[in-house]
Amino acid sequence: MPYSQLIKERTNRYKPYEQLQELFEAVQLGHIFSDSKTFVDCVPKQSPEEVLLKYHQQKKEEGFDLREFILQNFELPEKAGSHFTTNPHLSMDEHILNHWDYLSRPADEKEKNSTLIPLPYKYIVPGGRFREIYYWDSYFTMHGLAASGRLDMMENLLQNFACLIDTIGFIPNGNRNYYLSRSQPPFFSSMVTLFQCYYGTEKALTYLPQLLKEYDFWMHGLSELNEETNATKHVVRMPDGSILNRYFDPKKEPRPESYIEDVELAKRLAPEKRGKLFQDIRAAAESGWDFSSRWCRDEKSLATINTTDIVPVDLNSLLHHLESTIAEFYFAEGKDEEALLFDERALERKAAIEKWLWSEEKQFYVDYDFVAEKINPTLTLAAVYPLYQGLASEEHARLVAQKLQSDFLKEGGLVTSLVESGQQWDYPNGWAPLQWMAFKGLEGYDMQELSQEISTRWLRINRKVFLETGKMMEKYNVVNITQSGGGGEYPLQDGFGWTNGVDIAIINAE
Repeated sequence: MPYSQLIKERTNRYKPYEQLQELFEAVQLGHIFSDSKTFVDCVPKQSPEEVLLKYHQQKKEEGFDLREFILQNFELPEKAGSHFTTNPHLSMDEHILNHWDYLSRPADEKEKNSTLIPLPYKYIVPGGRFREIYYWDSYFTMHGLAASGRLDMMENLLQNFACLIDTIGFIPNGNRNYYLSRSQPPFFSSMVTLFQCYYGTEKALTYLPQLLKEYDFWMHGLSELNEETNATKHVVRMPDGSILNRYFDPKKEPRPESYIEDVELAKRLAPEKRGKLFQDIRAAAESGWDFSSRWCRDEKSLATINTTDIVPVDLNSLLHHLESTIAEFYFAEGKDEEALLFDERALERKAAIEKWLWSEEKQFYVDYDFVAEKINPTLTLAAVYPLYQGLASEEHARLVAQKLQSDFLKEGGLVTSLVESGQQWDYPNGWAPLQWMAFKGLEGYDMQELSQEISTRWLRINRKVFLETGKMMEKYNVVNITQSGGGGEYPLQDGFGWTNGVDIAIINAE
């Protein structure tokens, strides 16, 4: 069966949150599984309609046990780490190189009644509860694959994402049906330019059609903006008429994979405000920073989340790279008129970033709340994106570096924010992708000493935890290196794709 037909069948098929109705709610609200994601990853042994009918018939019987019913009628997903055994004789570097095979998944076959969107090439999963491919995780994994000499797998990931763009129209958060309403930070152009470094411009040019489709997804609705309508979908018209972007998900309902968490949070608000809450939670999930004080009006309360009101510096830096890459590729094809159009768009976005997302008061890149018409006071490592993408001025890069060194640099690397909110994308946690972008961004502005200090501290805590546990972690407590990373709506995960990728890439760059 052609891949386009296979994926069409899958995306139109099993959706437990719609097809199982009250059974879905009973399982999630009844805490049958400790993780809400488990049930949406289960595969019913019969059609959803048959399972639901059986549930209606049996639930009235005396002694009915919902957990036992699920175990009898569903195939449960593989338990995280069930086939992994630490080899105590391996160093961290050796472990990472060997672990790529453990995190690899074969090209997907057609599977009845699964939420998994099939991919045509082998791929890498992050690990732990994350049993599928994830968009922005994969960019940092690709750096590690390249540094490990696994260019074939690096190319596989890129081809999978190109196929998703061609068949769905964009890259979803992950290859699951329940992620089809949102994407993740648009690193596809960065993936293509990484591929270009190893395979050359001519081969990279074959991805120009997908780059354009990715751009259309993020800019959809632009023609609807005017003085009365300043935001729609992912696009925002700033007060001076310039165009920037936001994270956005059109659905105003709980996430199926985090159903109980969203429902419980919504109870804090009046019913008429819950739709916006769910939409802002979903938009934050699209950002990859789920969750962080940067999305909340009250830094300590997730119930005040307002992601769709915020123009974020990371997203717009990535879209500047996308526009610049399209311009470069059009020039390479000799299509100067099209190239100049995208070059102008990149220049306009760069000017808008400097105007709206740079704070003279904070001397730092920030997010902008276009509804409240003011900058977001929460300072975060999202400020390193303009350095990583090379669009910051020398002066702004220097000022960012000063604040990174004085406020963000801790014993184990850079802390994600300065706010201790209890959310995982905040103090005291450090995350591999942000360390990598700071490391390379500072290096690009010839600030080698700070760049090396960040990478040294980061690798030190990673090696310490590996020696103690034999595992690589999703995130780390970089403030108190005797404690584990934490916070958020699920336990600390090990595996871990992007940490492995970043660490090997840093080691290879030394």
